[in-house]
Amino acid sequence: MRLCIDLHNHSCLSPCGSDLLLPSVLAMEAADKGIDMVALTDHNSARNLTAFAEACEIIGIVGVFGIEVTTLEEIHVLALFETLAQGLAFGTWIESLLPPIKNTPRFFGDQYVCDVAGNRIDEIDLFLYGPADVAYDDLIEIIIAQDGLAIPAHIDRPANSVTAHLGFLPRLSYSAVESIVIPPVVETFDYTVIQGSDAHYLEHVGRRRCFVESTQSNFAGLREALLHNTISFMA
Repeated sequence: MRLCIDLHNHSCLSPCGSDLLLPSVLAMEAADKGIDMVALTDHNSARNLTAFAEACEIIGIVGVFGIEVTTLEEIHVLALFETLAQGLAFGTWIESLLPPIKNTPRFFGDQYVCDVAGNRIDEIDLFLYGPADVAYDDLIEIIIAQDGLAIPAHIDRPANSVTAHLGFLPRLSYSAVESIVIPPVVETFDYTVIQGSDAHYLEHVGRRRCFVESTQSNFAGLREALLHNTISFMA
């Protein structure tokens, strides 16, 4: 079967994300735009994954539970997990590695935790955009060891990408690599390449997507598709 996927999106928890992009709104907007599988990947935190999971179940879209981690080198990596419990546990660990810097909403943006109905139930004081105390190569190994998918984010971007900070893509055990431009303008070797929206605003959801051929419409099917590189970019 052919599935439309978008594995890189933010919510109102990310300081750079719109306060209107609630986790439930992300799920609804993705479903309305014909996406079959969508990930929530807030910066360095998993606290909106619970509401996202509830919304995905209600709407009937396949949710992927993720985080966009900023490494010690300030490289962005997508860590994607099959279950809510895995995503929450990983998020707690990443938050524990962040520098103790307080967020200043007027400079960096709000960091809201919401329930499935969109009610604000918490506001995070810890600045979530800072670098976690984990090296890039170590992070890739840790994600894979925890049965997650490790995907360097926007590898062709001139900021917060592996190629921008290291000058090249190291040969590691990636599940895939994410590129903004297709075909990529940087060397991707033989790794599976995907596109994701990196949505920070409602209108960004679904702006970049890709399609996978898989025998299952679930996380196992996604893993299979990435492993065998059954990816396409045309609707």
